[in-house]
Amino acid sequence: MEGKAAAAFVFMLFLLNIACQAQLSSTFYDNSCPNALGKIRTAIRSAIASDRRMAASLIRLHFHDCFVQGCDASILLDETSAIQSEKTALGNNNSARGYNVIDKAKSEVEKICPGTVSCADIIAVAARDASAYVGGPSWAVKLGRRDSTTASRTLANAELPAFFENLESLISRFQKKGLTARDMVALSGSHTLGQAQCFTFRERIYNHSNIDAGFASTRKRRCPLVGGDSTLAPMDLVTPNSFDNNYFKNLMQNKGLLQSDQVLFNGGSTDSIVSEYSRNPSKFSSDFASAMIKMGDIGSGSAGEIRRICSAVN
Repeated sequence: MEGKAAAAFVFMLFLLNIACQAQLSSTFYDNSCPNALGKIRTAIRSAIASDRRMAASLIRLHFHDCFVQGCDASILLDETSAIQSEKTALGNNNSARGYNVIDKAKSEVEKICPGTVSCADIIAVAARDASAYVGGPSWAVKLGRRDSTTASRTLANAELPAFFENLESLISRFQKKGLTARDMVALSGSHTLGQAQCFTFRERIYNHSNIDAGFASTRKRRCPLVGGDSTLAPMDLVTPNSFDNNYFKNLMQNKGLLQSDQVLFNGGSTDSIVSEYSRNPSKFSSDFASAMIKMGDIGSGSAGEIRRICSAVN
């Protein structure tokens, strides 16, 4: 009987999870706030028009939100006596950006539909709109997430991928979130838009052997052996402002800027995926969109609230 009871309990948890996930729908706000997506899109386009780098930042913000407690806007919460802000976690501190853009979009939506659209959904829509605005794929964003009332710097420090990780560690980290190695490689392709701080790639350009010599020499000009830790460099030198498949072409030439990039093409299990995406940009785009949808499902349940201000609980 104990075994049957345990099995029944597990099955109930499974059904509960399905019910929570089933709440998400691309038409969630069609009746309650039909103009929400337009308001968000306008805010995102305006932000990227004035700062092209913001496209990569908004995609990354969604990723860093979903990997900690699920896609619940916990990354937006400021530090309080009761909340350890994820903004100061190792992977976010002086690195994650776009909080003000989400705040702006939220304020515009609140004007027309107060207390209706979650900050978590705004982050998800912003990532899609950012991709589309710079020439990347678009996709139907599933909506209906709620905002968490907690955040965890400890979880953020433990669960966000680091720039020095090896392939096996990265694959394991993504698998724990329900994402495959292919999903991981596809999502990494958004790095073609990104920039990295000198301290994150210094070790690679000065001490690694699996790096193109000319590429390393060029990168050393803006990243000295000592000093300049926060100096930014584009991940892709060729088309840094466009969402394309150059990231994968760079990896095949040993021109990955971060160690965690180059391990995707370094004689390992993901080499074939990188090669495929380098040859087939449409396959990369479709897989990226699919992976973003899957990532958006992480921990998207019915618990939480609809924050009026994204940086604080109600």
